[in-house]
Amino acid sequence: MKVLSAAEIDAALDDLALIDRLDGLFRAGCEMPVRHHHPIREPLGAGSSDAMLLLMPAWTTSRPGGTSGRVGVKVVTVFPDNGKRSLPSIYGQYLLLDGSTGATLALLDGTMLTKRRTACASGLASRYLSRPDAARLLMIGTGALAPELIRVHAKVRPIREVAIWGRTAKQAESLAERLSATLPAAVGRPVTVRAVGDRRSAVEQADIVSCATLSKEPLVEGDWLREGQHVDLVGAYTPQMRESDDRAVQRARLYVDTRAGALKEGGDVVQALASGAITEAAVIADLFELARGERSGRAAGDRTSITLFKSVGAALEDLAAAELAVEATAR
Repeated sequence: MKVLSAAEIDAALDDLALIDRLDGLFRAGCEMPVRHHHPIREPLGAGSSDAMLLLMPAWTTSRPGGTSGRVGVKVVTVFPDNGKRSLPSIYGQYLLLDGSTGATLALLDGTMLTKRRTACASGLASRYLSRPDAARLLMIGTGALAPELIRVHAKVRPIREVAIWGRTAKQAESLAERLSATLPAAVGRPVTVRAVGDRRSAVEQADIVSCATLSKEPLVEGDWLREGQHVDLVGAYTPQMRESDDRAVQRARLYVDTRAGALKEGGDVVQALASGAITEAAVIADLFELARGERSGRAAGDRTSITLFKSVGAALEDLAAAELAVEATAR
């Protein structure tokens, strides 16, 4: 059995190759049961915060040419009280199995796998939905996903200016300083990176707005949006969270990673549905339909449509990333 650390996965996965792999698996499809949520009540005793065990399985069957399928499951634990003990609140591991025998093939660090596949799912959506000439990116949020999303968006589109907004200005400034030194080399061209304090102005100026936060209040308002923009909402992965207001969802052409996930868990969509701002028919397509050509993204030459992509994550994405990482380390 192969064991891949976070560093090994990070080194093995190429962003554009992973985007292509995701596109291919969304096109081909796989079995993907609904994510399993198992609450763990007061694990540290009475009065402690409840924890959560999440299981995300997916599998493929044998493919043409004799290639066997794969079975994968991500196991994630969320223990909110870990911060009091200077430990991460979230741990994750990914188990990859042979689809014809069930034999274990690899154990991979689930946290790094999740970061890389989540950013590349947004990159895949951007290929279909953002303007090909998008040059200005706004990143709202300064957490672990922010640098991944910035790098991927800058590889998919000719981004030359990146603005970063965070609730804590020092964190935005620190991330901007770090990326100023590393991003140009990663994408192979000059890119200016700066922290900003005026969120509304930054939204109005951006060609692509990407959000990765745990906000329960809208950070992107529909009245701030202008023609031709693409909005990428990656945080707000529970019905109680949201990163955009109803007006933003109403004004935009709405797309999701999976209909089942976004309509149930994506706060930006769930809350807009609950308020009556939109109906389920407002969701134009998910990544399955875009990859298969069953629905259209941004039409060639369309410089006026506002597109909005809501991501909540899918087990298919983990499977695609795990397979690619294992293949890359076998070469």
